[in-house]
Amino acid sequence: MDRRTFLAYNAAAAVTVSGAVAAHAESPDSQGRPIDFKNNLPAKGTFPEKWICGSPSCMDNTDPPWQVHWYNEHSAILRQNKAYSYEAPFAPLYFGNDRILLLDEGYVSLRTNCDLRGIVDDTIEQWCRRNDRDPASMELLVAFSHLHSDHYAAVNQFADRPNTRYMGLTHEEMVGFWGMTNFPEERVTLDLGGRDILIWGSPGHVISEFAYYDSYTQILYTGDMFYRGRCYISFWEPWFDSMKRLIEFCDTHPVTHVMGCHVEISNTGQDYPYGLTYQPDEAPVQMTVEQLRDAFEYAKTVTGPGIYFTGTVFLCNQTRSTTTIDQYPYRYG
Repeated sequence: MDRRTFLAYNAAAAVTVSGAVAAHAESPDSQGRPIDFKNNLPAKGTFPEKWICGSPSCMDNTDPPWQVHWYNEHSAILRQNKAYSYEAPFAPLYFGNDRILLLDEGYVSLRTNCDLRGIVDDTIEQWCRRNDRDPASMELLVAFSHLHSDHYAAVNQFADRPNTRYMGLTHEEMVGFWGMTNFPEERVTLDLGGRDILIWGSPGHVISEFAYYDSYTQILYTGDMFYRGRCYISFWEPWFDSMKRLIEFCDTHPVTHVMGCHVEISNTGQDYPYGLTYQPDEAPVQMTVEQLRDAFEYAKTVTGPGIYFTGTVFLCNQTRSTTTIDQYPYRYG
């Protein structure tokens, strides 16, 4: 069995096509009392009033490299400090009865520079102590939204971690990890043990990209395809079709928040300079379904390459070389 087949085979054990979800929540081997992820939904949660958003001087930064925020007792959201990486990606961490899903691994490779694995392990241990679980018994799935290095750079930190499976770095491995055979239209269901994550293709920013919907919190995670900032659209027609799939999903499923992987604009809609390591007045990461719908309606009027502000995000249609569109006097370029 070659490596690609091995990864697809192992991931498929945790994934079923929508409508054929395996039941793990009542497994007799589970430690502690099974957690109910199916009723009283959506599970309530909160975002912080302010995230760690860098420092005026990176040399004088005193904040930790990652902020860990518990959205609720079974869901954590990590955010990389902009003083460590101007990309400052967000990384949801979802807990089920049998498995844990980490989405997007930040812009750092070496544990000696920024120990994401240690932070994730500590967060998992906290959850296991609260829920009478053995951390060694909980399988960790390490995946990402798309194939850009600020989303997968730290995957290597988990390479030798026990009871861990991680996504490969080719389109074929990414699709195979979720057992997909009809990308991007096919929607699959990942069962974390009573907690379902719906996954489907969402290309446009790049080709190899996914959308993730957590049925417990009902958060729709859209990665870099749609987020508070400069949505760099490399392929307009696939992106437009992906937006259509998102809208159709929201028409048939309850969504509490739409969440991207970055914040690049202020709370007044002003673009931050590319590469900025301090954003004291940044907009919140969470967005509404109405903001998604408004952006899609705006996209219907776009007829060519350019930069368009929807009121929530900048649609940068085939303008990847134009990284900064703000009016700051000290902008780059």
